[in-house]
Amino acid sequence: MGKKQYNILDLARIPFRCAKGYSFLIAFQRILDGIVLSIQILITAKFLDVAMQIANGKSNLSEIVFPLSLIGVFIAYTWLSSQIIKFVEYKLEFKLRERFRVSITEKVAKLQYKHIENQETWDLISRVSKQPEIVLKKAYINTLSFLSMLLRIVGVLAILITQVWWAGLTILLISIPLVILAMKSGKETYDASREISKHRRRYEYLGEVLTGREGALERNLFGFTEEVNKKWKEQYEITRKIVFKADLKFFVKLKLGSIVTAIITILMTTVLIKPVLDELMSVGMFISIVNGLFSLVQMMSWQLSEYVGELARNKEYLRDLGTFESLEELGGAVDLPSVNDLGVDTLEFKNVSFKYPGTDFYILKNLSFKLEKGVHYAFVGANGAGKTTITKLITGLYEEFEGDILINGESIKAYKYSELKSLFSVVYQDFAKYYVSMKDNISLGDVNHLGKEGEEESIKNSINIMGLEAAVEALPEKLNTPLGKIKSNGQDFSGGQWQRLAMARSITSKASLRILDEPTAALDPISESKIYEEFEKISKGGTTIFISHRLGSTKLAQEIFVLENGAIIEKGTHEELMEKRGVYEKMYESQRSWYL
Repeated sequence: MGKKQYNILDLARIPFRCAKGYSFLIAFQRILDGIVLSIQILITAKFLDVAMQIANGKSNLSEIVFPLSLIGVFIAYTWLSSQIIKFVEYKLEFKLRERFRVSITEKVAKLQYKHIENQETWDLISRVSKQPEIVLKKAYINTLSFLSMLLRIVGVLAILITQVWWAGLTILLISIPLVILAMKSGKETYDASREISKHRRRYEYLGEVLTGREGALERNLFGFTEEVNKKWKEQYEITRKIVFKADLKFFVKLKLGSIVTAIITILMTTVLIKPVLDELMSVGMFISIVNGLFSLVQMMSWQLSEYVGELARNKEYLRDLGTFESLEELGGAVDLPSVNDLGVDTLEFKNVSFKYPGTDFYILKNLSFKLEKGVHYAFVGANGAGKTTITKLITGLYEEFEGDILINGESIKAYKYSELKSLFSVVYQDFAKYYVSMKDNISLGDVNHLGKEGEEESIKNSINIMGLEAAVEALPEKLNTPLGKIKSNGQDFSGGQWQRLAMARSITSKASLRILDEPTAALDPISESKIYEEFEKISKGGTTIFISHRLGSTKLAQEIFVLENGAIIEKGTHEELMEKRGVYEKMYESQRSWYL
C-alpha cells in the first residue's frame, strides 16, 4: 500500500509482499500447468504411434511402458496439484486478509472525514474495501491462469507450426483480435460495476430493512413490507439490467469470435488429413494435434475471454485502488489519545464560517462565541441550525473553515489530533452500538487505561451514574456478557439502555470538555432531563456542552446559545432568555408541557 498508481504487476507484487511462499507455489503450479499440455500432446502422440505399431506387429509390447507411465504421471500430477493448490490458495487468502485487508481498513480509518460523508468517495471506498483479500486473490490467480493459458496456446501452436506452419500462424492471427475484444469488454463490465455500486448499496439496505431484526417490530406494526419490497425490487432491477446488458455484450462479442475460431479449426483438421495420408505426419501426431486444437478452441472460446476480461476488470480495480490511496488522510487519525496532561481552559470561535466540501451553502456564518473552563453550556436550535457541525469543528473532523478556532488561545490547527482526542469526549445522537461485552463497551471510552489498574472501578462508577446497575445484574454473565445478537449468548438492550451505555462510555473518558449532542433522543423528556442532571453533577469542575432541540436540559446550563441558520441569535441564562421573550422563550413555552 502507499502507491498512488497501480499497474498489472501489482497483482503479483502485493500477494508476494503478504505471503511470498504461498504466492510462489501458486505461480509455480500455474506455469507448470502451462507447460504440461504441450508435453502431454507429444507423449500421447508417441503412445498412439507405438500402440498402432504393436497392433500391426511392428513393435514389442515393452516399448509402450514408458509413454504409458508418463501419461499416468501427468494424470496423477493434474489431480494432486489441483487438490493441494486449493489449500495453498486458502492460506494465501488468509494472509491477504491479515495484511492487505488490514492496510485497507487502516487507510479508511485515516481518511479525512469529508471523504466519509461524500457520496462519490464513499462509493469508491465501498468498491475497494469490500472483501479486498478475495478480490486480490482471485486477481492474482486469474493473472497466473492467463499466463498459464498463454503458455499452453504457444506450446500447441509451436507443435502445430512444426507440422503445418500455416495452420499455427492462422490461429495465432485470429487470437489477437479476440484478446483485444476481451480486454475492451472487461473494462465495460467493470465500468458497469461502478454504476451499480450505489444501487446495490440501496437494495442491500432495503433488504436489511425487510429481513433484519431491528426493523421486525415496525414491519409487523405498520405492515410496510410490500411497499419496501417494491422499492427493493426497483433498485435490484436497475442493477440487474445494467449487469445483464454488460454481460450480454461481452458474451455476444466473444462468442461470435469463438465460433469463427471453431469453424477454422474444423477446416484445419480436415486439411491435416492429407499430410497423414501422404505419411508426412504420423496418425498419433494427427490425433494429438487435433485433440490439442479442440482444447485450444475451448480455451480461446471460454477461458481466454474470461481471463482477459477479468484482467481488464482487475486493471480497473487497481485504478480505483490508486484513487483510494490518493485520498487525503487526517494526520494522527489512528493515534491513541494523548497521555499528556492537557485541558481546555478556553475554547473560542472567532468569525467562523463553514460549508461542507463540494457545496456552496454556509452551514455556519461568522459564528463567534467563547467558552470558559468549568462552565456548563447549551446550544439549542431547530434541526439544521448547525449545532452538530460545531462539534465536528471542535473535534477537528473538518479543517476547511474560515475564521479562527482557538483552544487556550492557540489555533486548533496547532494541536495534534491525538491531543484533540484527549481534550474532548462526545456522545452523538447516532452513537455506535458495539457488539462486544458490556465491559468493553464502556472501557472503549478510555482506551489508554484498558486492562490497567482502576479500570474496573471506573466502569462500575459510570454504570452507577447512568443507572445501569439493574441492567447489568440481569445479564447472564454480568459485565462479560456480549451485547447484540452476533453471538449465540448475546443480549440486546432497549434504545434507552444503549443511550445510557454510550453516555457511560463518555464518563470513563478523562477529557476535560464533554459534549452531549442529542444522545437522549430515544428517551422521554422527563428521563432525558434526569440523565442530564446526573451528567451535570459528575461534570462539576469540568466543562460541558449540551446540544439539543429539546429544552428540558437547558436550565442546567449557565449560558445558552440559540442558533438559527448557522448564527447565534440569542445568548444568556435560562432566566435571561425567558425575560427577552424571543425565539428561546417561544421554543421553551411550546415544550413546557413535556416536563410537567
